[in-house]
Amino acid sequence: MEASAGLVAGSHNRNELVVIRRDGDPGPKPLRQQNGQVCQICGDDVGLNPEGEPFVACNECAFPVCRDCYEYERREGTQNCPQCKTRFKRLKGKSPAMLPPPPCCARVPGDEEEDGVDDLENEFNWRDRNDSQYVAESMLHAHMSYGRGGVDANGVPLPFQPNPNVPLLTDGQMVDDIPPEQHALVPSFMGGGGKRIHPLPYADPNLPEFAKGSCVTVQPRSMDPSKDLAAYGYGSVAWKERMESWKQKQDRLHQMRNDGGGKDWDGDGDDGDLPLMDEARQPLSRKVPLPSSQINPYRMVIIIRLVVLGFFFHYRVMHPVPDAFALWLISVICEIWFAMSWILDQFPKWFPIERETYLDRLTLRFDKEGQSSQLAPIDFFVSTVDPLKEPPLVTANTVLSILAVDYPVDKVSCYVSDDGAAMLTFEALSETSEFAKKWVPFCKKYSIEPRAPEWYFQQKIDYLKDKVAPYFVRERRAMKREYEEFKVRINALVAKAQKVPEEGWTMQDGTPWPGNNVRDHPGMIQVFLGQSGGHDIEGNELPRLVYVSREKRPGYNHHKKAGAMNALVRVSAVLTNAPYLLNLDCDHYINNSKAIKEAMCFMMDPLVGKKVCYVQFPQRFDGIDRHDRYANRNVVFFDINMKGLDGIQGPIYVGTGCVFRRQALYGRARRKPRNLKQRRRKDLFSREQKTNHLHTHLVTLKRVLQIGWIYGSVTEDILTGFKMHCHGWRSIYCIPKRPAFKGSAPLNLSDRLHQVLRWALGSVEIFFSNHCPLWYGYGGGLKCLERFSYINSIVYPFTSIPLLAYCTLPAICLLTGKFITPELTNVASLWFMALFICIFATGILEMRWSGVGIDDWWRNEQFWVIGGVSSHLFALFQGLLKVIAGVDTSFTVTSKGGDDEEFSELYTFKWTTLLIPPTTLLLLNFIGVVAGVSNAINNGYESWGPLFGKLFFAFWVIVHLYPFLKGLVGRQNRTPTIVIVWSILLASIFSLLWVRIDPFLAKNDGPLLEECGLDCN
Repeated sequence: MEASAGLVAGSHNRNELVVIRRDGDPGPKPLRQQNGQVCQICGDDVGLNPEGEPFVACNECAFPVCRDCYEYERREGTQNCPQCKTRFKRLKGKSPAMLPPPPCCARVPGDEEEDGVDDLENEFNWRDRNDSQYVAESMLHAHMSYGRGGVDANGVPLPFQPNPNVPLLTDGQMVDDIPPEQHALVPSFMGGGGKRIHPLPYADPNLPEFAKGSCVTVQPRSMDPSKDLAAYGYGSVAWKERMESWKQKQDRLHQMRNDGGGKDWDGDGDDGDLPLMDEARQPLSRKVPLPSSQINPYRMVIIIRLVVLGFFFHYRVMHPVPDAFALWLISVICEIWFAMSWILDQFPKWFPIERETYLDRLTLRFDKEGQSSQLAPIDFFVSTVDPLKEPPLVTANTVLSILAVDYPVDKVSCYVSDDGAAMLTFEALSETSEFAKKWVPFCKKYSIEPRAPEWYFQQKIDYLKDKVAPYFVRERRAMKREYEEFKVRINALVAKAQKVPEEGWTMQDGTPWPGNNVRDHPGMIQVFLGQSGGHDIEGNELPRLVYVSREKRPGYNHHKKAGAMNALVRVSAVLTNAPYLLNLDCDHYINNSKAIKEAMCFMMDPLVGKKVCYVQFPQRFDGIDRHDRYANRNVVFFDINMKGLDGIQGPIYVGTGCVFRRQALYGRARRKPRNLKQRRRKDLFSREQKTNHLHTHLVTLKRVLQIGWIYGSVTEDILTGFKMHCHGWRSIYCIPKRPAFKGSAPLNLSDRLHQVLRWALGSVEIFFSNHCPLWYGYGGGLKCLERFSYINSIVYPFTSIPLLAYCTLPAICLLTGKFITPELTNVASLWFMALFICIFATGILEMRWSGVGIDDWWRNEQFWVIGGVSSHLFALFQGLLKVIAGVDTSFTVTSKGGDDEEFSELYTFKWTTLLIPPTTLLLLNFIGVVAGVSNAINNGYESWGPLFGKLFFAFWVIVHLYPFLKGLVGRQNRTPTIVIVWSILLASIFSLLWVRIDPFLAKNDGPLLEECGLDCN
């Protein structure tokens, strides 16, 4: 061997040998390329595949990588393409007889079935590396076969045969007449000879069948001996740093395994160990279980409450009231229904969790500074219908917050759906696109939050906090003046649109506006900002802004909001076709500019993202009074119920603030990796299936593929999310520290009840449809507790009937003097008290682990009764009319605008038929209280004892309906409503006492004379 050849070094873990040359020795020249492509990792020839074509490792970008580097990256490296960061797919297929190395590669953790192709014969050549017994056997076999050429099936040693496919260090030339098998430096992968240290088993397809049972090392990463060591990264400073980092993170992984008991991060049980080889491969998010000190007592109380409910109903059923049998029967039926509703609502909250995201890891992996961003593109959908109820200024603020989001501009596209085909919306968007050229650079320059100008300039905080730029104040004043001028232009357009010309609207070129007839007009698409001309005042590119108004023709069902969303899905698929979508209502602006990156921490996570169909954010609202009289914030649902669902299969879709995976929205089912038994079964019946392929394709062509939002209900959000969960997908609930989106909510009582009416009507429509969770989706991927949640979301309007009857019972009991329970014994009193204690304990523990305040919890309880006896009741009847008689109801858009005075609309009284049932209940219970007290006064002391239970029952109804009463009375010159209520009640009681005493009756102080009963005559 030449003295100038350098030092030969090897690695038993990677089965490779390298040459370390002296300083200044350039080494031999690179090998001549055979196919014109050079591996960008090691510099070797890429090589050819078995078909004679250049080897392609990445099907996405065709980055030149040889087979050895490809297999090394899959086995030891990041498993991703160095250029596009796409995970390398496993190459499959049979190995030809004389084409080494084999075209099939071993399966590694994280591989999943691709394109429905099975590879039963070649994919299980490797056994589990973590199988300690198998590794120990391999090590023992290596020591026992030291210096031998392996053994055959009978244990007879085999002669040493060098592998002709692996070049020697001397390029195949003999040096000093020493045969290769007698060299001191013999590669460990050359046949079975040589010393093998800790080999891993691998079935070499080139060996004869009788020798495949022997222990052979893994397929090596062959390295060019003529190359310098630095070409492979060995010995460099970066290599040393990488090794130190790798050791530290392996220690950290070992520590986390010990602390976590070996559990995986996602908790689903189907993920492998986390790849912690480097910082960029660490998970982008993690699940945070609640402390056991908070969740365990909560679960114990739920179990205790179930037991108490069993004894309570046993007493109620076994002790009827003979003199009030009808009242007793109605009350028992209502209580059983309430118990079933509580079970459907409670058990989906059994596994509440929270989540954390790591934006720094996302940036390190996909958005490095100085490099082109690898973040996935996303399309924003904004929907609006009536510009009079949904003011254009509100829509403009939402669009401006989207255009200024903290995300690569070439990855963002905003689509605005104008389902009312209003020229006012079109012109407002034109003005918005011009103002965005000034607003977007200002937001990104000074990191403005929120990036909706209306809400940013209304903030009552120190806007100079954390601002150090000397010109910020001056530019902020100038920008505020620009925004005020922009508002004036929008208000001028609104004022102009109040009076529609008789001939209809005309555009600037004199042509009629295509949307003059709202019910009959063609589709309209206008690109306001795009790659060709969308630049701000600083010359930077702006995101795309597209106006869309779908075609409408008379006699067709356009499916309201679901149809508008699906129109945007199809338009965006042609223009941008981003893999992710985010839909927002026109009044929900982006309050956190990093909200999209928060969602991408889940969508682009290599472990969690492949199972996620959408990421749902909670709804937060502006402009609500401090007391939240009508539970507009809905905190209990978003902070308790949704966290519980996130621990099962994910939250339900609530209609806005949701990031979708386009693939899942297209109706595709999530592909699950099949086990070995399922693969073999598929292979056995593959021939029989081929005969049915033609029939299957014909049936598929006849079906109508429905893409996007599902039709059939006003609440298309619940139905769409339900179908995705039935297809095996899961969803994620993301709650950033700063709320991601904020919107406006109805303030007055009438608008709030109409909003609840629309939601309840959609649930009734789903109940009577083919997609009812009671009978749809069995055998799919929907989990049991998740189904409980969906069932509860569609049956809650039916609770209005037992709730209305139960709220009427106190008045009837007070008026008739009867009650729904017999006289309670001591044991029965214990069960009643235990039930009330469990109810209160459940609520207190829920507030403890969720962080919900008692005010929000109590407002939710109150509005459950108010909405149940009004909106839910009407929704039930309207749904029955639609199903039985075909009477459709009109879609009422909730007003998004308010007066200038803060909370001025809170006291606005708008009469509607929804107010009749709760008003009647209030009057009945007030009359019952007065009648009950009057009866007790007339009957004496003995009547007050039974009266307390009836009064408590009536006051329970009055207290729950108190916010309704307050909204019904209105402002009343700011007189507290509670004063009016107690004034009426006390006045009635004192009036009855006054009549009982009769103070104006003349008194006779003489002897009382009575007529004798005897006939003296």
